[in-house]
Amino acid sequence: MSVAQKEQIDKKSTKDIDDVIARAIKKIGARKENELCKYLPMKTGGYMHHFTLKKMKYRQPQELSSIIEKFVIQSDKPIIVAPKQRAPRGSRKRKDHMNFTRMQLERMLNIARLAGDKEIITILSPKRSLAACKRDLIQSIRHNKVEQDLWNNYAESVNTYNQMLTIDPSSANL
Repeated sequence: MSVAQKEQIDKKSTKDIDDVIARAIKKIGARKENELCKYLPMKTGGYMHHFTLKKMKYRQPQELSSIIEKFVIQSDKPIIVAPKQRAPRGSRKRKDHMNFTRMQLERMLNIARLAGDKEIITILSPKRSLAACKRDLIQSIRHNKVEQDLWNNYAESVNTYNQMLTIDPSSANL
């Protein structure tokens, strides 16, 4: 088969599929081609996605034509296919991740403080702004206290602030 014959067959099949789609759209009373998808069932369940319809229109026009003929044109009353069952929103969340209320977090933080566990204290402590860290550090200096955690929090806040400035200089409101 020559290239010219293939192109002629492709043009004919494109014209045929356009004609079939137009008849189907007219039969169901739709305005757009995508509305046709709800009447075309898939083997995996649910109805055909509009991307699949577009892809099949150009890559597998005969197969799409036969599906449309079978489920829309030859059917006395085309039936809207129920959508495919999907996983509920939030189902991809990690199951081992625990969500705590503010009161529970405060209780755990107090327990960690009583136990003297610095690592757990830093994990459970809320992240503070640069201004809050600076204020707390100045207060500890005024009371002649040396707290390494305050200095570490301040240094981390300064680094985060500097990184933020390099990304977005307009966010320089300290």
